[in-house]
Amino acid sequence: MKKIVTIIGARPQIIKAAALSRAIANQYSDQITEVIVHTGQHYDTNMSKVFIDELGIPNPNYNLNVGSASHGMQTARMIEGLETILLDEKPDFLVLYGDTNSTLAGAIAASKIHIPIVHIEAGLRSFNKKMPEEINRILCDHASTLLFSPTATGYNNLIREGFNSDSQAPFHPDHPGIFHCGDIMYDNSLFFKELAKSKSDILEKYGLADGQFILGTIHRNNNTDLPERLQAIFAALIEIAETYQENIVLPLHPRTSQLLEQNLGSDLYQKLQSTPTIKILPPVSFLDMIQLESNCKLVITDSGGVQKEAYFFQKPGIILRSETEWVEIVQEQAAIVTDADKEKILSAYYHFRSTEIGLKFPPLFGDGKAAEFICETILGIEPRTHGTGADCHDFYDWL
Repeated sequence: MKKIVTIIGARPQIIKAAALSRAIANQYSDQITEVIVHTGQHYDTNMSKVFIDELGIPNPNYNLNVGSASHGMQTARMIEGLETILLDEKPDFLVLYGDTNSTLAGAIAASKIHIPIVHIEAGLRSFNKKMPEEINRILCDHASTLLFSPTATGYNNLIREGFNSDSQAPFHPDHPGIFHCGDIMYDNSLFFKELAKSKSDILEKYGLADGQFILGTIHRNNNTDLPERLQAIFAALIEIAETYQENIVLPLHPRTSQLLEQNLGSDLYQKLQSTPTIKILPPVSFLDMIQLESNCKLVITDSGGVQKEAYFFQKPGIILRSETEWVEIVQEQAAIVTDADKEKILSAYYHFRSTEIGLKFPPLFGDGKAAEFICETILGIEPRTHGTGADCHDFYDWL
């Protein structure tokens, strides 16, 4: 029996962990024991507990309750708490997701006491080291024993950084194994799409019609904390709403809500409040978000996860950053990178408005069995499916 400790802390990690926990419960419960540790990085009920309850994730065995703090202080508190838990639990592997402070803290704590690290979403790069997430993901990759990349681009990034694609077991930090396994969020989208239809009432609650609204999300600190960037984004949204009578739905992250009035300035904030076709929502559940993503006409976001989910549901995307880790969706012309530039945002909107047909969404993210692949690799079993090649299920036929 293998024991793994899974670290969750931020909302996206909670969602991603659902796929692996589900695979363990359904297929590997007699071979893998999972201990879940919540760092408390996202401590707001709407950003954390509701996801655990809704997605059927086992309740965490531990909660560090670190709360909000500076990057250094938050990470230090996590390292201290995680080291104690890892010494007590003595797992075979520590499983980490993505690129948050929880990911970095887990990588540091485990590597110092020689516990093998499994990094899910390995190899993703923005090539912008001003992003804290870029530092976190690079350091985690280079401390890991098993690295699972959701895309061919991520896998090739690892090879360029010196990882050996021909490595064979036994694996260890100086001889890691890298795998292109597909995306566990794709697993989740397949699993939860039908459930969202029956469980979510968000469309009815806010009077939203299928294909008749734009979905927006804004949460990255370089957009929320810099007034000129936040103003440019909202000026573009207001112009789109007013000029074209577009309904725009904005489920706002708590940090965005807290900074909105202050960083928009009184005039733009009042204009936002008086624009009737812009609906500002509190954070929504994962099933609600799936409903919004699968029924909107266009997604405008600075979230890496939402960019990708838009692609899963064949929705064009406008990316409010200067770069993206999901370069494939831009290469397929299904998304446009605009940064926080009003004119570029408007230009991208006009482009997709006039491109009603012709967009293509070829399958890029595996076959919906990434979690199974990861479990079987952890167990040392030759995975039954590779998750990335010609045997991929056609998600778009299923939709």
